[in-house]
Amino acid sequence: MNTQKVAITIPADLVIMIDDISKKMGLSRSKYISTVLREKVISENERQIKESYNRVFSDDSIRDEQLQTSIWFDGAGNQGGQEW
Repeated sequence: MNTQKVAITIPADLVIMIDDISKKMGLSRSKYISTVLREKVISENERQIKESYNRVFSDDSIRDEQLQTSIWFDGAGNQGGQEW
């Protein structure tokens, strides 16, 4: 994995908590912070995607169209797949 050093300023009490947790987990401070940041960034990306979906499907016309399309597909027949 490609890494890059980054200098940040963190309150002293937070550093103490980070060091305590990372020591208990058997991780370096750097590895622990990287892991926590990765989890947070992934969670934020998922939240933004969900928010985008919710914004699109809060539009009644789009929601109704999607519902009608799914009903049509459900009733289209042939459980084995489409035969051409």
